[in-house]
Parts: sequence; structure tokens; C-alpha cells
Amino acid sequence: MEEEKKIPAHVAIILDGNGRWAKAKGMPRNYGHMQGAKAVEDILVVARDMGIKYLTVYAFSTENWSRPEAEVSALMTILRNYLKTSIKKSMKNNVRCRVIGERKALSEDIQEAISELEQATAGNTGLTFTIAINYGSRDEIRRAVKKIAEKVKDGEINPEDITEEMISRNLDTDFLPDPDLMIRTCNEQRISNFLLWQCAYTEFYYTPVAWPDFDKEQLQMAVDSYGTRNRKFGGLKN
Repeated sequence: MEEEKKIPAHVAIILDGNGRWAKAKGMPRNYGHMQGAKAVEDILVVARDMGIKYLTVYAFSTENWSRPEAEVSALMTILRNYLKTSIKKSMKNNVRCRVIGERKALSEDIQEAISELEQATAGNTGLTFTIAINYGSRDEIRRAVKKIAEKVKDGEINPEDITEEMISRNLDTDFLPDPDLMIRTCNEQRISNFLLWQCAYTEFYYTPVAWPDFDKEQLQMAVDSYGTRNRKFGGLKN
């Protein structure tokens, strides 16, 4: 009898290589970002069909603001367009959409579009798709610590009441299980301030393929690699 394949419940992806992919084709970086957005739409359906329950992508980091102004502006335009079309597609595919990151730095129309997308898809019961926008894990942890510190200051809790579970509940990802598998594209092998707390026991998979070329076959390879690993937590196999 063929052994059942292990499918990670939660896959997180660092979308890397859009600009380099475009440059290799003699195209502007913004073209790479547009194709990268299309790749996200495609892989979302593939992940759902594979049985993945949660998909989280690193779309725009807190550090990305330091990129050239024209590139940041183009990325925000792509994000606006993506958010506008996501409601219809998400409702069709029964996908629940969430956004993590500090929203206050985003323009008002983008904040409104995010809220509209989250509210419209809140009742969907299929895959949960989380987009990290203006997200940095250190900033996320800082904000969580600040919220807990304010509760201590107000006398709601005592310092000795602070647990790992409490910290997790105050992170942006309080509605998500920790990632089982983290994928990074374009041959980079670093975490880049993404889900630092949540990835304590996550399996990592690196591929030289740039994000716009990451397709069903590439995701299957990552999932197959995950399936061959013996998951360990504190030395105990899972």
C-alpha cells in the first residue's frame, strides 16, 4: 500500500527574484513585480488543490520602503489592483484573506481595500491566504511586547503571567498556526525578518527558481521535500 504523502498545513513563502527575473529578460523591474503578482494568484489555486490549509506570502516588508521611490510607487499600484480583484476571485475559490503588518504607514485607500477584502471573505471556509504587507517580524514582536507592557502597566496582568502563548496571541498571526514549511525563491538562504517567532520549528526549503517562474511543479517539489523530513520538536520526532 502506497504511503500517504505528508502535506504541510501551513506554507509560508518569501517571494524573491522578481527584479532579477525581469532584468534577465531585458525588462524593467516593475514588469517582474507584475508577473510575480500573477504567480501568487496561480500558486494560491495550486496550494488549495494540494490540500494546504494556510498560505502566507511576504509581499512587502518594512525594509522595502528604502527602495527607489518609483519602484515603491509601482509596487503600491500593483497592490491596489491586486486587492481590487481579489474579492471576486476569493469568493469564487472559497478563500479567506487576511493581511498582517503595520497598516498605518499605508495609504488610506489601501487600508480601506484591505479591510473590505478581509470582511468580504471572513465567512469563507477554504484555504486561508495571508499577505504580509509593510511587515517586519521585529516590528511585529515590538508591537506585541508594547501591548503586553501596557496591560502590565494598567494592572490587567502581572509580569509573571506573561507566557509564550500570550506573546503568540498578541502577534499579527494570532489566527494562524505556525508555518510547517517556509519556501524562499531565487537562491537566497536567509529569513529576512519574516515570521521570526513563528518559525521556531519550521522546515526550510530553498530553490534557485525566481518567484515569477515558481509554479505547480516547483511547489510540489517543495512539498515532496517536506514529506521526506522527520519533524523534530525539542528532540522528539513528530
